Amino acid sequence: MYRPAPGGAFEGLRVIDLAQVRSGPTCVKQFADYGADVIRIEPPPGSGRAELMTGPRDGADMQNLHRNKRLLTLELKSAQGREVLHRLVRSADVVVENYRPDVKTRLGIDYETLAAINPRIILASISGFGQDGPYRERPGFDQILQGMSGLMSVTGRPGEGPMRTGAAIVDVATGLYAALGVMTALHERARSGRGQWVQASLLQSGLGLMDFQAARWLVDGVVPGQVGNDHPTSMPTSAYATADGHMNVGAGGDTIWRRLCEAIGQPALADDTRFARDADRSLNRQALNAHLAGVFRERPTAEWLERLNAAGVPSGPIYTVDQVFEDPQVVHGEMAATVPHPTRGELRVVAPTAVLSRTPGRLERALGPKGQDSDDVLAELGYDEAQIAALRAEGVI
Repeated sequence: MYRPAPGGAFEGLRVIDLAQVRSGPTCVKQFADYGADVIRIEPPPGSGRAELMTGPRDGADMQNLHRNKRLLTLELKSAQGREVLHRLVRSADVVVENYRPDVKTRLGIDYETLAAINPRIILASISGFGQDGPYRERPGFDQILQGMSGLMSVTGRPGEGPMRTGAAIVDVATGLYAALGVMTALHERARSGRGQWVQASLLQSGLGLMDFQAARWLVDGVVPGQVGNDHPTSMPTSAYATADGHMNVGAGGDTIWRRLCEAIGQPALADDTRFARDADRSLNRQALNAHLAGVFRERPTAEWLERLNAAGVPSGPIYTVDQVFEDPQVVHGEMAATVPHPTRGELRVVAPTAVLSRTPGRLERALGPKGQDSDDVLAELGYDEAQIAALRAEGVI
């Protein structure tokens, strides 16, 4: 019988995982990686319930998202299935779901129902647009919300139209914001003894990611546009071609700008009136980038990075993903980790992101077959072998 090894930061915390796709599982992963007892509930085989998965079950995406969980199949459309869920809720701390608002009520997993069963329960609900309002019933996906939050309007080169980011940044951020909300609610519960409803939406998370770009509009009435790889207000912060590739340079601020000029052997450039102050360099970014592009093309990336970092100028290579995991700092930080899989052997996945000195995250178990732990979980809830067999025969598990 699998249970998380003792000693994790979330030891003793039970999380019921009803989440699908990416944002919900990203939220749950923060607890699974640090020792919580996460019970993932999926529809039984042949139930006819639609599942929103991120690729094949044994594929990279599903394995990366769903490690360290116990697996229970449950038909939530049946009264018996809901009774099993409600028994679980009595012993749980957190439930995470990303159903449409109306579906929660039909399945009996709305906050009012769960809180009546267990007043200490924390329900985390993730949606595209929020639990109420004119868009509450709309389906929400990462790219749709990248567009609606303004992210695509500030990504890409001027005049080339909006551009999505190369990763599902809104989905991931929503999962992280939801996990932060749950952790906040857990902290408050230690004082009040009461749970609460935590809500996170892709729309609000996208706005959160817009950060200073959103503030430019809200505070100063500035509508930010696309500036490609340039920083919108602090130059020279951009990507530059070198003799053998590309690199990023972050030389915003007058002090670091002077260090950059020294490092490239052109100290007088710091006093050029076009580039003397941050505002000047942003205004004259085309001329500045044209000049620096000519300089940086003269030497290979490695030589420039050695010079710039020695001078205290932030800089770094622009990697492909395979190169990322060969970087000495990534290797040293063990930012990829292995998890044993029953058929694929040792899988490499992204390691837990936060580093804790005493209770680090751990990878103990890959995502296995559906219902792998159904019998064990049901036995813990008081069901005997005959009752479990009957639930299976009736298609409840």
